Parts: sequence; C-alpha cells; structure tokens
Amino acid sequence: MHIKADHEIAAAGWAGARPRHVGIIMDGNGRWAAARGLPRFEGHRRGVEAVRRSVKAAIELGVEFLTIYSFSSENWRRPAEEVAFLMGLLKRFIRNDLAELHRVGVRVRILGERAGLPPDISSLLDEAEALTRGNGALTLVVAFNYGSRQEIATAARRLALRAARGEIDPEDINDAAIETELATTGMPDPDLIIRTSGEQRLSNFLLWQAAYAEFVFLPVLWPDFDRAAFEQALREYGGRDRRYGGLGPASAKTGS
Repeated sequence: MHIKADHEIAAAGWAGARPRHVGIIMDGNGRWAAARGLPRFEGHRRGVEAVRRSVKAAIELGVEFLTIYSFSSENWRRPAEEVAFLMGLLKRFIRNDLAELHRVGVRVRILGERAGLPPDISSLLDEAEALTRGNGALTLVVAFNYGSRQEIATAARRLALRAARGEIDPEDINDAAIETELATTGMPDPDLIIRTSGEQRLSNFLLWQAAYAEFVFLPVLWPDFDRAAFEQALREYGGRDRRYGGLGPASAKTGS
C-alpha cells in the first residue's frame, strides 16, 4: 500500500476543510453483483477491495478516524451461507491485511458485541487491536456485529447498575456520562457519514454519535467506491455550513 506524502496530496490539488472522523455505510455489494450477473458473494469480495482503497485514501487525505459498517447485528438474519461467507471474508482480510495496516501506521479498533462470536473470529479481532494499538496514522474502526440501539441500551444498563450500587447519583446522568459508556468512548464524533448505493438512511449506525454529522449519499455502489468518490464526499462536506445548533459564519451574517 503506497501512501502519498503531503506534498503529493497538495500537488493533486486537494484543498478544503477535512473531517477528522468519517463513517461509511458500505452499501450496494449485492446490487453490484446482480447488475453483472454475478453471485452476491462476488460483490462482497469486491467490497473488500473498496475497503483497502478507502483506508489508503483516508490516510492520504488527512482523515484521522475512519469507521466502516462491516456487519450489523441485524445481518445475522441473512441466509446462513451468506453469513458464513462474510465471516470468512473478515478472517481473510485480517490475516492478509493486518501486517500491512500495521506497517503503514493504522490502528484497528472494533465496535460491536463480542459475546457469542466464533472463538477464531474473536481472537483475530483481539489480535488486530493489540498489534496496532500504538499506531497513529489512522484509526480504522470496524463496526462488526454492531447495532447502535443495542449500544445505547447497553450504556443505559451500565449506568443503571452503577446508580443501583450507589456509585453515581441518577441526577448526574447526562450526555457526558452516557458517552463514557458507549463503545466509541475516547473517539471524536463523526463529522461526516457517507452512504453508498443511493440509499438515504442510517440503518442503526452511530445514532448517538451522528447527532451533528453531515451526511453525503452517493449513488455509487460500494465495490466501485474509490478515491474520486471519497474526494467528492469530502468536497461536499467542505462546502457545508456547520452550525451545531448555533449560527455559523454565513448564517450569522444573514441572521438565518
């Protein structure tokens, strides 16, 4: 994986505000395969190649955190054969790419429930996090067996237990207290969430964390997602007036 230096990026003409944290809902593998008369499995396989391109582009474009929605807690409802294939893809990705991710300075972090996962997958996830913990070029957050409603419910349950034990006063439970119990604690909230394939919904992805995120919905199917598509989304983000409920520079002038 060749990573461009800063001067190479500048020469390519990139300019504008960069989001620190980008989340991607990777959608469209099945439709990509169907449009080509290929099995869905081939769409998923090509989707892994798009992940590799996205990691490389994120590093080059100055993104600090990239969160990819790889397998939701609802995806277990898919046919058993497809689920088994997706598990195999995850294992191959970690085994084949972990050394290279570590070499280029990527830290891997996993979001999602570990309980009930096959032991070989659970140990691979642990290995990826342990090996890359000290890296700082990019934090690649893999949302695997993840559902945001479940994450929020788990955080609420932990706080309720602490309150029942007398460790905290229920009156002290606020946004900050909840955030300390979320799986993303210690990470900045996403500035930008990209969804491919033209669909326009969050699908239970980072519901709490995306409260003030910008959204870009691209018609490109995930296996075709590349650096050009990534840059398109970042340029759109750079043109947004982010107000966080207040008045941004443009709005302050007009009073809107």
